[in-house]
Amino acid sequence: MGNPVATNILGTAGAVCWSIQLIPQIIINYRRHHTTGLQPSMMLLWAFAGIPLGIYNITSNFNIALQIQPQILTFLSLLTWSQCKYYSSKWALQKCALVTSIIGILLAGVEVGLIFALRIPQRKGLQWPFTLMAVLSAVFLSLGVLRHYWDIYQHRTVRGISFLFVFIDALGDLTSLISVFFEEKRDILGMVIYGSELVLWIGVMACGGWFNLKPWVGKWLRKRKQETDELSGGGQGNNAVMMHDVPSSTSVFRTPGPNEGTISRRVVRADENDA
Repeated sequence: MGNPVATNILGTAGAVCWSIQLIPQIIINYRRHHTTGLQPSMMLLWAFAGIPLGIYNITSNFNIALQIQPQILTFLSLLTWSQCKYYSSKWALQKCALVTSIIGILLAGVEVGLIFALRIPQRKGLQWPFTLMAVLSAVFLSLGVLRHYWDIYQHRTVRGISFLFVFIDALGDLTSLISVFFEEKRDILGMVIYGSELVLWIGVMACGGWFNLKPWVGKWLRKRKQETDELSGGGQGNNAVMMHDVPSSTSVFRTPGPNEGTISRRVVRADENDA
């Protein structure tokens, strides 16, 4: 049995997460003035994924938040893609704006056209066109994240991507997944769309823990140990220098200081001369 209140609240939470998910990445790209490691193909695939996802959510009469969510995904993905072209491919700002706008207009036209076109098979009770839209969105979303998996495999590190972005996106997938679960009519395909990307993002976070966090923690622990050793060893070293500079007749194992050998030879020569 559906729960409209839970569906709307969780769907809104998912839409909010997807509205801001790429903002940390966009800010990091702007501050660093480079997008090294961030895959432009991933961003373009996500922009494409927003079209069938939007068609599916709208024609399935999901809550308003889930209907708006794919549009935000496409917009932010295209914006991030244009940053990749500007910083990494060295496109001019005007070229980035023009190409991104053309792609955005074309994608919006395709989405609106297919929404009206699919109303016809929907009235006839045909389900396969909507299944196709769901599958396409899941494939594009998954391929986008999998493209980053290939970069992780090549470089043995998670680079160029904001972990805050990954966390927010995964949280948006989770809340959207639960929102679909609480729909009056349980939609398995909708759950697969959000669930597949959620699993892939958990994998990216796990790779970040293994390739990025684990070495960082190890380096931090080694640095702390080295500082501790230097502090304890440094005090003894200073005391040893003082012992050298101030000879002690009570020390049987006293090591001669840097000038003690010269002083001893002078004393011996002086005694010989006196004799």
